Amino acid sequence: MFMHDSTVASAAVIFGLNPMWYAAILFILTYVVIMTERINRAIVALLAAGLMIFGGVLNQEAAIRGVDFNTIGLLIGMMVIVAITRQSGVFQYLAIWSAKKVDASPWGILAMLSVVTAVLSALLDNVTTVLLIVPIALLITEELKVSAYPYLFSMIVFSNIGGTATLIGDPPNIMIGSALGLTFNDFVLNTAPVIMIVLLATLIPIYLIWGRHLKAAAEDRQRVMDFNEREAITDASLLKKCLAVIAAVIMGFVFAHALGLEAATVALFGAAALLLLQCWPHGADDQSKHVTEAFTEVEWITIFFFVGLFIVVHGLDSTGLLKLLADHLLALTGGDLTATAMTILWSSAVLSAFVDNIPFVATMIPLIKAMAPTFGGPEGLMPLWWALSLGACLGGNGTLIGASANLVVAGFAERAGQPIRFVPFLLMAFPMMLMSIAISTVYLYWRYL
Repeated sequence: MFMHDSTVASAAVIFGLNPMWYAAILFILTYVVIMTERINRAIVALLAAGLMIFGGVLNQEAAIRGVDFNTIGLLIGMMVIVAITRQSGVFQYLAIWSAKKVDASPWGILAMLSVVTAVLSALLDNVTTVLLIVPIALLITEELKVSAYPYLFSMIVFSNIGGTATLIGDPPNIMIGSALGLTFNDFVLNTAPVIMIVLLATLIPIYLIWGRHLKAAAEDRQRVMDFNEREAITDASLLKKCLAVIAAVIMGFVFAHALGLEAATVALFGAAALLLLQCWPHGADDQSKHVTEAFTEVEWITIFFFVGLFIVVHGLDSTGLLKLLADHLLALTGGDLTATAMTILWSSAVLSAFVDNIPFVATMIPLIKAMAPTFGGPEGLMPLWWALSLGACLGGNGTLIGASANLVVAGFAERAGQPIRFVPFLLMAFPMMLMSIAISTVYLYWRYL
């Protein structure tokens, strides 16, 4: 991914400015404008990418080299697969089935929906998961006549926890995996074990704060038990096709390395296969309608944000500034692997709680890569990559603006008359996030350091 390209940075920069200063100021301004949320982040990233090229830091060929098309392809492929699968009603089926499995007990439903959210976030992605599950949770809590707040809070927390477990669950993991050629199995073997511990540990404070106080009348619980989950399945034929393709895609991720394939190839091929199964044997007009519907569901704002951001960070890296910062970080930690890993874990967690973790991780990837000579080459950096993954993904739970999924749930909550406010959320969520990072600290030290 982000290759150091000093030949590009030595090109003439506009007005004779120092390339490093120009790229650094442009990067900081980009970050500041993204954080203000006054201008759509895709527009900001693409404009900044253009200024990197027009300013002379990169030429167009170098800019294209900076774009990680494996990340882009993986995101688009999974978004198309999820968009088609959603039409079958299977996610609503899962939510209702979960509620009935615990006899509509308010705490049981909270725990089950939390686990379902975590699992789906690991296999799909966390934003998609909350879009699918939150409306069902709101319906169930309305029928039970209990506050929706604990359920919505839990979905935010567990979507980020679950997303940390796999290559495809959270954008930072997709970026790290693509940059290093890590496989689906690598994340399952290295991040999933600690995530299972974090998941169970996080259920404890949620039970103590809310779970033990949740009560519902017998007649209200019966109403939920009377829901027919089978009615949620609106297209059984499509569901079979979707489940077959999703199973094949997950198997493709597992064996991708052995087959010499990238995750993007597996995801895009799976998306194309599912589109074919959905469209066949319809006529040309119906096929165009299905394909248009699926592509409309792709989060193009996120995709183009990534494209622009990759170019901006590549431009910054090409000036040598990130290598300089890596050297300073190593000087602060004395070149000690344990101190460096812990610094990355905790700083990633705290910073990702307050700023979008996507641009943060995009910046950290080349910075960590520059440390390879100190730790004996790329293999010696692996504890640092797992520290970055755990810190950036779990850190998203610290505040309401820490991850995209958080804001999506907050939007649902506002419309449902159960608003999630920044400070109350911070007071509950930040300590839970710190607990998850403390568990990750012990895990990293025990397993890698």
